[in-house]
Amino acid sequence: MSNQSPIGFEQFWNDIDKDLASTPIAPEVEHIPMRSTEAVDLYGVHLTSVGPYRLFAYLSIPKGPGPFPVIYYVPKNGSVHEIIPQGTATGIRERYLTFSIASRGMRNSDRPYAAMFPGQLTDGLETSDSYVYRGIAADALRGLEYLVTRPEVDKSRIVAWGNDNALLAAARRSEITHVVSTPAYLLDTVEHAVKTSSYPLAEFSDYLRLYPERTDEVKATLAMYNLRWHASSINTETLLRANHEGGIYSPKVLANLEKNISGNVAVHESEQSSFKDGLFAEKWLTQKLIGPNAIPIVPEHWQSYV
Repeated sequence: MSNQSPIGFEQFWNDIDKDLASTPIAPEVEHIPMRSTEAVDLYGVHLTSVGPYRLFAYLSIPKGPGPFPVIYYVPKNGSVHEIIPQGTATGIRERYLTFSIASRGMRNSDRPYAAMFPGQLTDGLETSDSYVYRGIAADALRGLEYLVTRPEVDKSRIVAWGNDNALLAAARRSEITHVVSTPAYLLDTVEHAVKTSSYPLAEFSDYLRLYPERTDEVKATLAMYNLRWHASSINTETLLRANHEGGIYSPKVLANLEKNISGNVAVHESEQSSFKDGLFAEKWLTQKLIGPNAIPIVPEHWQSYV
């Protein structure tokens, strides 16, 4: 594979930035008392991304003097939209300002476009302009652009947490200081999709079996999102959460991505345990954003292992 980004790569992303710049964020913020506590306030935020398209996000702010370190939960590939990811200790909301945005098609942002899951990852894949991910990538950037307008945000401590979109956002926006990412489908997508029958990559291989004549167009479209070409623009402290040795995105496969990211990178190979993997990530995040002597906030049944 070539070591140079595809023709039109920079123009493609500059055009997205121009579209965002010409689209007012137009935020509407509403307090949600039912999900607020004595320690935190929760807000529902409506904002506008390219299209224009109206999005919804959850903004959770600790009570007390700020500014606060931030966890930005970037859009994921799935219909469910949560305040914090399922299984995360609720105490996280008392230490960090958290912001979780639903990209177009996800629940809470599904009007007028309600995505299919599976199905979203290949919607409009035949051209870079029709591919729904152009809008989703813009949504991830728009969420950050709103987030940094909040006075409660500590701009020296903003982590983007999630899948490939966390890396895309960090590549395009220098405001992100840390990344926790589990790459799942935007690194050499077609090459890896043909090796597995597991979702989400199988969505791409299924599409190509249905439309084999579109293979060249699909490769050209996905090249614009390939993390391979975004890596050098990522200047953050980064934790890459790799698959186990036998998985598609194992440490060996992620080695080139790790090498080309400009910032410091740690790679954690999955221990095939959500508990062990989650604990590692929480310890890493706490050390980087809070301090080496701080205690990670983890679910109660994990606390004896901290």
